[in-house]
Amino acid sequence: MFHLPTVQFTPEQDRFRLDVRTFLKDELAKGTFTPKCDSWLSGDDPEFSKLIGQKGWIGFTWPKKYGGQERSTIDRYILTEEFLAVGAPVAAHWFADRQTGPLLLRYGTEEQREYFLPKIVKGECYFGIGLSEPNSGSDLASVSTRAEKVEGGWIVNGQKIWTSNAHLCHYMVTLVRTSPFDGKSKHAGLSQLIVDLHAEGITVVPIKFLTGEHHYNEVFFDNVFVPDNMVVGEIGNGWAQGLAELAFERSGPERIMSTFPLIDELIQELKRQNNLEGLQQASKIVARLWGLRNLSIGVAQLLESGNGEDVSIPAALVKALGTKFEQSIPEITRLIVQTYPTLDAHRKIDRFMAESILHAPGFTIRGGTSEVLYGVVAKGVVAQ
Repeated sequence: MFHLPTVQFTPEQDRFRLDVRTFLKDELAKGTFTPKCDSWLSGDDPEFSKLIGQKGWIGFTWPKKYGGQERSTIDRYILTEEFLAVGAPVAAHWFADRQTGPLLLRYGTEEQREYFLPKIVKGECYFGIGLSEPNSGSDLASVSTRAEKVEGGWIVNGQKIWTSNAHLCHYMVTLVRTSPFDGKSKHAGLSQLIVDLHAEGITVVPIKFLTGEHHYNEVFFDNVFVPDNMVVGEIGNGWAQGLAELAFERSGPERIMSTFPLIDELIQELKRQNNLEGLQQASKIVARLWGLRNLSIGVAQLLESGNGEDVSIPAALVKALGTKFEQSIPEITRLIVQTYPTLDAHRKIDRFMAESILHAPGFTIRGGTSEVLYGVVAKGVVAQ
């Protein structure tokens, strides 16, 4: 069976948490940002990203030669938790910090690292993740966006969908097919390219929520030229490289804390009402969150160890169980207190409730559908 380590924070880490918390409290008092649920997807604020870039809090674990701080994965976990807890607008740099940087550090060329990483660290360069396609569903290996070799690079044609914040990003790490599809080995022939989203032939079309909010996009590639130096890793190794990113994508605190501002405000509202019965019910939410947090941070500790241990099963569990937990929060809140969900509501609990209701359906899909994740867990358990 799979055993996750128990994480104990050091005194230095506790002090760091307080430093981050104080910074966010001060910025909130200044009116620098407005808290919101699901802030890591919907909280786009380039100026705030630059602000925390100045603090050295992007690329926190990366080598100092690229502008990082060489801090531990657990330190970064603390930092991320505090941003999510207060609903800070971190979406602009989120994917570059969480996935692109680690990908380039592991598979990228030195030229790519020296060019992109310092810009990401400053909060000035944003990346999208080009995976999903209209006809692929959860069968990611069936992608049909293709790249054909030409002199000096590749010509890309195809389409990606549900690409978070592509309308704001500068580049996108894109999974493409660089050799013909082989039904017997469909994972072969896939590669990753860094595509300039402002290049000729790129069209970004918004997919808006019913509310008019804009987070997702379709991205079309019409004979887009990508130079050879923008190939990530080895041609044909895209599937293995993509799998290496999934542990970072699926296991972080964002999978259990997207609705935390609503949980926190629910508890504050119950205290204001002196609703002891409601607080007792809310305590069950906190207990569930604590258990999921221990699972999530255990994965972070394994990633920190760097021993190559496969964390795909616990990472999938974090995502699947976290989705179920987060989607339950608006319904539990509705049953405990009276709310009037509106995005422009004066009361925070009403606004957070509206944001959670509107964003919750997407939790099931992004990062892998629950059905696929349960399959990953089942296969892993059988194998062990």
